[in-house]
Amino acid sequence: MRLYSIIIPVYNRPSEIRELLDTLTHQKYSNFEVIVVEDGSTEDCKKEVERFSSQLNITYYKKANAGQGFARNYGFERARGDYFIVFDSDCLIPPHYLEKVEEALQAHQWDAFGGSDKAHPDFTLLQKAISYAMTSPFTTGGIRGNQYHAGSFHPRSFNMGISRQVYQTTKGYKITRMGEDIEFSIRILAQGFRVGLVPDAFVYHKRRTSLLQFYKQLHFFGRARINISRFYPAELKLLHALPAAFLVGLFCWITTWLWAPTLFKTGAIGLGVFSLLLFVHSAWSFQSLRVGLVSVAAAFVQLIAYGAGFLQEALANTKSNN
Repeated sequence: MRLYSIIIPVYNRPSEIRELLDTLTHQKYSNFEVIVVEDGSTEDCKKEVERFSSQLNITYYKKANAGQGFARNYGFERARGDYFIVFDSDCLIPPHYLEKVEEALQAHQWDAFGGSDKAHPDFTLLQKAISYAMTSPFTTGGIRGNQYHAGSFHPRSFNMGISRQVYQTTKGYKITRMGEDIEFSIRILAQGFRVGLVPDAFVYHKRRTSLLQFYKQLHFFGRARINISRFYPAELKLLHALPAAFLVGLFCWITTWLWAPTLFKTGAIGLGVFSLLLFVHSAWSFQSLRVGLVSVAAAFVQLIAYGAGFLQEALANTKSNN
């Protein structure tokens, strides 16, 4: 049986790590170890990890804060497995996860893999709405971690696995924040490693607990996309600029209220149709009108925040190049 090393960086989230570790005790595939890397937290999770010492093959490390990318490298350096799997601390892992990964690797012999994320039935109303915004086919989130992704599949580090050989060749994460997982995936593919999507190896991703936190996270994601283009200009696609175009269009539409009332009304109808589409699809997906309503707000926050971060970093990049 393959040995899997599960690497979990954590920063000031002891309650989240407890929930994540509890889900790992229910894995059907049992040959794995867990490495928790405390990345300079002021509120550490050592006691939470110790609670699971009799149920899991688990090791706890604490290091100075350097960001999640380098925290994962720290775990890779100490891992004993044939494959290393990275989870974010705000994920919950279904019991079949490792079993499905093992089946996929037996069938395809991939060097690296990834999966999607979903909303757990017990998530709060807002968590479900945010999950919808991040996975909907009507937002940019819809191209992540599923069979409809654009171009080559790039695993993301909330749900990502690599072979030991991949780590030894690439040396892990090159940057620690601002799109570190995308940069890592690009290098893995560039080295000629085989990368695949395991549709059934999904995780339940809790994400942020308020729309303000969600805005800050997506603003950072928008900036990260431009940051990746500094290393790999060809990886910046027109698709990535769509939220920025949406934001600019939204601003222009608002200004038409002053000088072109007819155009303003036309734009309002378009936004209304888009909002209705989001509402109906989310409400149908979750069988909840309330989730559908909040999903509309979450989707607009996602597009505006990502677009604003994208434009901010693009402007900063332009200034630095001049």
